[in-house]
Amino acid sequence: MSILSKIFTALKGGAREAGEAIVDANGIRIFEQEIADAQNALTNAKKNLTEVMAKEMQTKRKVTALNDSISEHETFAGQALEKGDEAMAMEIAEKIAEFENDKVELDEVLATYSTSVTALKSQVKEAEKTIKENQRQLSMVKTTESVQKATMAVNSTLASNNSSMGSAKASLERIKQRQADRNDQLAAAKTLDNEENGTDLKDRMAAAGIGDTKSKGSDILARLKAKKG
Repeated sequence: MSILSKIFTALKGGAREAGEAIVDANGIRIFEQEIADAQNALTNAKKNLTEVMAKEMQTKRKVTALNDSISEHETFAGQALEKGDEAMAMEIAEKIAEFENDKVELDEVLATYSTSVTALKSQVKEAEKTIKENQRQLSMVKTTESVQKATMAVNSTLASNNSSMGSAKASLERIKQRQADRNDQLAAAKTLDNEENGTDLKDRMAAAGIGDTKSKGSDILARLKAKKG
């Protein structure tokens, strides 16, 4: 295969894939249009059916009229024979023959109409059944599509919320860590300041009872008691 043929084949493949993607993306809309087209076709079919049925009814009336004419002219022919008018009876018989020939043709036409009406009624009934089933399926796929979109939206929202919650939790932990670090820094600075000013040593000496020359009420009371004793 030449390079140009391969390129042409690749382009055809790409066009086919693009076409399939468009069809898939608009599947429900296409299905709806196909149902609408089927309904229009069914409407036309029913119109044609009524026309054929009307012609069938007209043909039946013509056949009935011919049967009536045949019966009537047979009576006329009988009357002519009763009167001995052979010529008149023959003329009436020839007219009856015309009626019967016309009737044969109309019977064939009527049979055709009747067959067509039966077939068309069956096709219309089947088409109506198919359209109703497609409409039911359309309702189901629309519902499924809506549910799936809603589910995807909910999942997307949950994922976004989970991400936001995770980010917020991480931010809170960073804030707490900074505050803890700041407290440690403040405590360290205070300890360092006390060491530099000797406060820390004085506090520890006082706690040990060393170097404390200040008078205390308890010491004075003890001294006074000792003097009295």
